[in-house]
Amino acid sequence: MRSGPGKTDGLLLGAVLFLTVFGLIVLYSTSAYNGQVRFNGDSAYYFKKQFFAMALGLAAMYAISSVDYHILKRFAVPAYLVSLLLSGAVLLFGDAYNGSRRWLSIGPLSFQPSEYAKPAVILLLAGTVSSMSRKKSGLTIAAVLLMVLPIVGLVGTNNLSTAVIILGIAVIMIFISNPRYLPFLWMIAGGCGFLGIFLSLEQYRLERLAIWRNPEQYEKGYQTMQGLYAIGSGGLFGRGLGNSLQKLGFVPEAQNDMIFSIICEELGVFGAISLMLLFLLLLWRFMVIATHAPDLFGSLIAAGIMGHIAIQVILNIAVVTNTIPNTGITLPFISYGGTSVLFLLAEMGLALSVSRWCSYPGKRQS
Repeated sequence: MRSGPGKTDGLLLGAVLFLTVFGLIVLYSTSAYNGQVRFNGDSAYYFKKQFFAMALGLAAMYAISSVDYHILKRFAVPAYLVSLLLSGAVLLFGDAYNGSRRWLSIGPLSFQPSEYAKPAVILLLAGTVSSMSRKKSGLTIAAVLLMVLPIVGLVGTNNLSTAVIILGIAVIMIFISNPRYLPFLWMIAGGCGFLGIFLSLEQYRLERLAIWRNPEQYEKGYQTMQGLYAIGSGGLFGRGLGNSLQKLGFVPEAQNDMIFSIICEELGVFGAISLMLLFLLLLWRFMVIATHAPDLFGSLIAAGIMGHIAIQVILNIAVVTNTIPNTGITLPFISYGGTSVLFLLAEMGLALSVSRWCSYPGKRQS
């Protein structure tokens, strides 16, 4: 029998709030030039939109953190079905920007259903796996993974990087809930084979691999090269906040996927490492919450959120440093994107809700 709820995890809450404020400061510094050029001298254009989304996200985080997370289990399947409907609607009625059809518009507001799909999948898998018996066969694991393939397929049609993140979240959650390793070796082998076939189906995907290997030889490698110049010019302590040169039109869409390169230029290696350590603090708190959650459902929620943040941070930094081919993945809490930050903060509310029910040394119960 579980005890009543206590206080939320203070370290996790502090890290999230610091990241949101830091993200707004860095976003304004990075996007001011683009805002002036594109929106009639409005240097705060991106900042204002992000601030509005963050305000909504913080409200959602507070509301969700105040709810008993056990109640959410009954909404896991309906939430996932809604994500399927929204992702299907994108294919039929979605808005296209920069050649990608990823947005749905409702009046003056637009959002990306693929961002909503991430917490929906986390809730679905946490609810499904926690309801199963402790012993899970290879067929059972495969059946659970098959549940998320429809959303992976729908999202992957126009947004391969987000589909990879969703699939990665699913694999991590199933792996954590199952002590057997052999089925996952087969999954990894099958996934690598599928990825090879998938990449070979479209010429532009193979072109990305060629650009990754030699970005200086291709016109489309311009963004990567400029990002690397920004990283290299930052030195140990950077040029100073607001003093980046590469954000002045040299790094295309610097406020989006490539914002980490501007952080390196303005704050240097010291600032970049400090930010990565802050993300590590966040992941550590998720791990602590997952370990001390009162049930498997709560543990898997925290583990799924941990997997989501870890995958996205690693892939974004790897892309910016040209460690992997460009995949268009944002840096959590930092990159511009209202839908992304809104649902990220909603996920943080989920983790904080689970933390209220944890019992671990040093935590006082109310």
